[in-house]
Amino acid sequence: MRCEDVASHPDFRHLPSIRGVAVDLRYASERNFTGRNLYGSLDCTWLHRLAADGLARAAAQLHEDAPGHRILVLDALRPHRVQVQLWDFLDGTGLRQYVADPALGSIHSFGMALDVTVLDAGGRELDMGSGFDEMDELSHPKLETLHLASGALTPVQVRHRELLRHAMRAGGFNGIDNEWWHFDMLDRRHVRQHFTRVD
Repeated sequence: MRCEDVASHPDFRHLPSIRGVAVDLRYASERNFTGRNLYGSLDCTWLHRLAADGLARAAAQLHEDAPGHRILVLDALRPHRVQVQLWDFLDGTGLRQYVADPALGSIHSFGMALDVTVLDAGGRELDMGSGFDEMDELSHPKLETLHLASGALTPVQVRHRELLRHAMRAGGFNGIDNEWWHFDMLDRRHVRQHFTRVD
């Protein structure tokens, strides 16, 4: 299915319809690691309805844990054609661990993955200790204990990450080892076998 057809497909839900969620798609701007707007005229403010329902639950949990705070979506549905561009951009850099191989298919391209952070009650992004798409070990959740012990991450920064993870887990999402901002809905193999990829 092409991205241009998502809006008329019943399996997808528009992000602006989800209460307690803000949207700032970084690949629809130049504020990403490529320095280019990769989405152009494509509307990528969509998720598969299962992931969208999970995001709504996550937003409700965050509001309960930290009233006035909101989830900020940095990326959601990412067409396969854009995934190829990201993969090609990182060719030869040694950084491809941060981008799914298009030959397998990114879970973003099925509308079943999200990149997110948290906005405080004043609309400011919480300090997570590293930026979105910062391709560095400081971004790795699995290394947070070491970074905390060394002082590379502060207790406040780790608490902010835990706040985000708690909300996303409540929505049914799973985090990954090397990006604090990335969350998948369902098992990746299952998604690739049973869901429709958006090109």
